[in-house]
Amino acid sequence: MPARSPEEVDALFEKALNAADLDGLVALYEPDATLIPQPGQEAKGGDAIRQALAPLVEGKAQIDLKVERTVRSGEELAATYGVWTMKAGDQEISGKTIEVVRRQPDGTWLFVIDDPFARNS
Repeated sequence: MPARSPEEVDALFEKALNAADLDGLVALYEPDATLIPQPGQEAKGGDAIRQALAPLVEGKAQIDLKVERTVRSGEELAATYGVWTMKAGDQEISGKTIEVVRRQPDGTWLFVIDDPFARNS
């Protein structure tokens, strides 16, 4: 199911990660999107994003992800601000996101930039 709003991209990310659906996760990103998998690292493009997300899927990570605020720039671009907590094995981490999403020609929304650690400092 594709995202029909900026906020729904995060909801679908949560659903796909919790279901260990790597293909579903990667499908939420534009082909040239950038993911910041760790502070100071960048994964650009589908293959790199797949490699960055694979360990989370393999580790059966579970995430709780909530959008707190959305800022739109026209009808095609939005930034979402969210909070998340993720458990993988006996580890629990959390963060505060800033994500840029863009409306596609078919009306769905995809990540352009996904920085899950953007507001942690």
